[in-house]
Amino acid sequence: MSRTAHGPGPRPRPRSRRRLPATLVAGTALLLVFLTPPATAQAHAQAQAQVQAPAQAQAHPNHPTGTPDCDPIDPAACLLPFPNNWYTEADRHTETGRRVAFTAAMMPHGATPAAWNRNDGFSPGSTLITRIPGVDLARSGAAPVTDVGSSLARNAPIVIVDTDSGERWPYWAELDANANDPARRALLVHPARNFVPGHHYVVGLRHLRTADNRVIAAPETFAKVAGRTLPRRDPLAARQAQLRPVLARLDRAGVEPRSLYLAWDFTVASEPNLTAGMLRMRDEAFDRLGGRAPQFTVTGVKNQTPEQDSRIAREVTGTVTVPSYLDRPGGPTGARLNLGRDGLPRQLPGNTQQAQFRCEIPRGAFETPAQASLYGHGLLGSNDEVGGGNVKAMAAEHDIVFCATKWIGMADEDLPTVAHALADLGSFGAVPDRTQQGFLNALFLGRLMIHEGGLTADPAFRTDSGRPLIDTAKGLVYDGNSQGGILGGSLVAVSQDAKRGVLGVTGMNYSVLLNRSSDFGPYGRILDAGYPDKLDQQVVLSLFQMLWDRGETNGYASGLGRRPLPGTPRHQVLMQIAFGDHQVSTVTAETEARTIGARIHEPAIAPGRNPDRVPYRGIRPLPREPYRGSALVVWDSGSPAPPVTNTPPIGPQYGHDPHSDPRNSPVARQQKAIFLATGRVVDVCGGAPCTAPAG
Repeated sequence: MSRTAHGPGPRPRPRSRRRLPATLVAGTALLLVFLTPPATAQAHAQAQAQVQAPAQAQAHPNHPTGTPDCDPIDPAACLLPFPNNWYTEADRHTETGRRVAFTAAMMPHGATPAAWNRNDGFSPGSTLITRIPGVDLARSGAAPVTDVGSSLARNAPIVIVDTDSGERWPYWAELDANANDPARRALLVHPARNFVPGHHYVVGLRHLRTADNRVIAAPETFAKVAGRTLPRRDPLAARQAQLRPVLARLDRAGVEPRSLYLAWDFTVASEPNLTAGMLRMRDEAFDRLGGRAPQFTVTGVKNQTPEQDSRIAREVTGTVTVPSYLDRPGGPTGARLNLGRDGLPRQLPGNTQQAQFRCEIPRGAFETPAQASLYGHGLLGSNDEVGGGNVKAMAAEHDIVFCATKWIGMADEDLPTVAHALADLGSFGAVPDRTQQGFLNALFLGRLMIHEGGLTADPAFRTDSGRPLIDTAKGLVYDGNSQGGILGGSLVAVSQDAKRGVLGVTGMNYSVLLNRSSDFGPYGRILDAGYPDKLDQQVVLSLFQMLWDRGETNGYASGLGRRPLPGTPRHQVLMQIAFGDHQVSTVTAETEARTIGARIHEPAIAPGRNPDRVPYRGIRPLPREPYRGSALVVWDSGSPAPPVTNTPPIGPQYGHDPHSDPRNSPVARQQKAIFLATGRVVDVCGGAPCTAPAG
């Protein structure tokens, strides 16, 4: 189904290219002043210089259909409907047999599409995007976020079919509540379980209605393409040829072609395409160790009396040397992966990272050697978060040594790069590229924690009598919160050492999370300045996600299920989420749980608290103990339910933000500790919904 022709009519001139608007440069720089702490003033200056650098841009990123190669069936904007095999081409060298084939003329701001065109399909978490003037989703009977089950009804107005399995796919649909122009309001259809990597899907929209219950007629071009056979020379003939198998497949699923408003197909990127780069880095870097421990240097040891800290006896800082696969010496922020001819990362000769680490050693370790655990920090933070009160409490209560390194790519030092990437789509790849290097840094730190020639070989990790403070025989586990949960799922999926991990207040798929997060406000203003049209902005978020999949759990979730990634053991994760979370939308954690096959603690929440018709539909309950698989546990501290729109829970009506409450609960920490030590998910809530005190 290669694309062989363009849309109807004469081809317009390609989009003009120019520097980023002066208002965008000034606005981004101003936001960085508020977002950047004084200690990173130098980084702020660097970011301002980056934002002022030349970039390909134009006032209105996505022109209406008519731009060369835009899909003629959706007149709202180029790249719609999204995702869409019209924007791919046949490629016998890929796992899926297809490859993304964007052109600069299609891309917002004329961004160079090379990074996207390495994909052999679209994101497993892709939001389906189109625009339907005047549609009323409630009148149409479209499944809302509160009733995922209705998406599978025989007469559902939106139908998604996995053509590889024949399965109807669950979803929820919404109109973009952030759009200020009804004429530019996107219809967003989110999978309730991630699409299967490498699979092919067809989409049909039918019987859509306005608020006054009128059926909305199909767009003229789509009606023509879906109608009688067109002459070969007709400009729409190629589009018709590609659409015919889609219509036939929908017809077999009970969707009559004459009932359709719109239909299209798309292919999901394969698991190897999404993960092979990270796995190449991991395998090559560890093979070069030859069974030895990574090189490291202890740079600081701080012993503390019980009066100074009743929980932590010693804090150790240092660096671990990690092969760098980034394209600049030392891999500074903004660096990209250095790719070989095969499209996979390659180390520049001699290039290394000096990854900082910080370890917290509890007092109990001086009595009994402690469990080793990596810790993952929150949004654009640092390894110093391992010194937070809840982490110290977990360490002291359950005899765990926590060590952390920065999630480079999404750490404090990356703030300028992230801010610039939000304003300039073409530079976004630097974020997930450096995040993958951050995964490798964490994997090396983890190996260092459990290798006999690693940390325990240094006096800083021994008692005065020379006994190790870490019990390396217990192996390695992982615990992370917020961003540490979102990125931590990826780390666990690729880890050969950590077979169990706790993902606290977690989720996945930033393209869905961002609009729903109270943290996104200032960053959203940068995005608004670069892409003021809200319909375009939804496309940009989905384009971000196609690259971000390699740097967060959305692209690795398939490896957390029954079938692990190549060369990797099976893993278990315990997801602890906070009902009503203001920062990480729990709806994305539900999608993650369905995707990886996690079970849920029941009763999950008190009756009447969750507005869903069937709360947590599609997530099976935990069986009787003992259970040794992945699980989702909802912790409720009394905050109201979040909005049912793609907006954050901001305002007094949403009460206290419970984001930190699970980790601050001794009972929730007990559940985590038992899981990390034994792999068992236990009911610590007495057969009732789990509750945590509001912090």
